[in-house]
Amino acid sequence: MVSKNATALAYKAEGNNFFKAKNYAQAIEQYTNAIETDAKDVTFFSNRSACYAALEKWDEAAADGRQCVILDKNFVKGYFRAATAQEKLGNFADALEFVKRGLGVESGNKDLKDMSRRIEEAVRMSKVNGSISTAEGQMQDGDIAGAYKTIDAALRLDPTNSKLNAMMDRVRPKWEAGEKARVAGLDPVERIKEAGDTCFKSSQFEAAIEKYTQAINKCTDPGSEICLKCYANRAACYKQLSNFDGTIGDCSHVLEYKDDDVKALVRRAQAFEACERYKFALQDVRQVLAYGTEKAGKANYDLANNMQHRLNRVIQQLKNM
Repeated sequence: MVSKNATALAYKAEGNNFFKAKNYAQAIEQYTNAIETDAKDVTFFSNRSACYAALEKWDEAAADGRQCVILDKNFVKGYFRAATAQEKLGNFADALEFVKRGLGVESGNKDLKDMSRRIEEAVRMSKVNGSISTAEGQMQDGDIAGAYKTIDAALRLDPTNSKLNAMMDRVRPKWEAGEKARVAGLDPVERIKEAGDTCFKSSQFEAAIEKYTQAINKCTDPGSEICLKCYANRAACYKQLSNFDGTIGDCSHVLEYKDDDVKALVRRAQAFEACERYKFALQDVRQVLAYGTEKAGKANYDLANNMQHRLNRVIQQLKNM
């Protein structure tokens, strides 16, 4: 909203003159007078935020940028002001949130698009540098497996990083030797399951199913932890291949021994829905919701909640036919 208050606009005009002369402190004083006279004009806060930014008072610049967004959600410059201040404060997640919201209003805004790329690069490098420090500590502590995992993840963000690659060259031989010894110590079922896990991670779902089936056939106790894990993992493979009957069968086996297994309930509900067995799907979904977010986890709870609404609509539509 643009102010129609003559006194407030006069303060703003004085502030603009001070701003052009780079007298930022005096400009802030005038913009503050304008705000105190009429606090509904977004440009007063925007201009004062720019002054605070010029003085590198980033907390104040951020507060005024945020107020711009509160006053007018379509005022793109407000998102830019808020994001700039948050970036300077090192609050990259908050900065990106303002950038994304601003681009939602004006998708082609060059300043916001440039800032998005810059912040994402800063976040990436921050993660890489943090991983290097973490891996160095893990190596000093003798945690070779942890160091390998940390370095491997960091290399996905920055494959050509010379320091990461040098660290990996030192860690990989030790990790491979440790893995070889660990796998050799596994019992046959665990070894086959791990082979299935490797296939699953590389999206070789049919090969993974074959391995999990071999492991299941070698299990002497169908309710053992290792056997139930194989059933659960095979169900995940079946789901990826849209074999929903297989998914339902394996999840049902898991639930026979662990009736509160949230992953099995959610996966079976999704398979039931895909097979148009909506009432069975709704039963599983309601069981998940009965556990609440603490036990089910927020992601599973939210997914189940969305499914419940969708299933109720479908069931009602079918009744009305």
